[in-house]
Amino acid sequence: MLPIVEEFYSIQGEGCNTGKAAYFIRIGGCDICCSWCDTKYSWNADLHPLVDIGAMADRVTTAGADSVVVTGGEPLMWNLEPLSDLLHEKGIKTYLETSGAYPLSGKWDWITLSPKKGTPPVPEIWALADELKVVIHDGTDFDAAERYSTMVSPDCRLLLQPEWSRYSEMIAEITEYVKRNTRWMVSLQAHKFMHIP
Repeated sequence: MLPIVEEFYSIQGEGCNTGKAAYFIRIGGCDICCSWCDTKYSWNADLHPLVDIGAMADRVTTAGADSVVVTGGEPLMWNLEPLSDLLHEKGIKTYLETSGAYPLSGKWDWITLSPKKGTPPVPEIWALADELKVVIHDGTDFDAAERYSTMVSPDCRLLLQPEWSRYSEMIAEITEYVKRNTRWMVSLQAHKFMHIP
């Protein structure tokens, strides 16, 4: 059982897998509480019903999805091994989106690590990240992004994503930064431009 904010079948809107179909499971609970968070409704796990993981897995297969994105909140506040194991048993690829602030649980085909300045990731997760996605709220976030980039593996993809409410203020600066620092890519919240969940 996990506290579930919402489940839906949609298109991945961020990062290297943008545009791919995926079933999303948003788990309740987060104590990082970024001021600019666009899912503040997920923070209090007690507000969301406990849902059986078997029923969730059945809905994934009924939807016809071949991959699941587990997000939050901060999903690693919970033991995700039973969920990831069950999804793999059904042949479903598993994607995790996390700040990395809690120890990793579960087995994942893809890990998106999005560190937050106030709550650094646990040391062991850096090397496991497939992509490092740094949200850029203001100019100070570029320095943090560079520090983070030295901690992930050489194969980890590096992405800078404008914080949605400051997109128009930051996108030109991010674009110029990526042109000067070509290890990085721009990530956009494509689902918001597409007006889909």
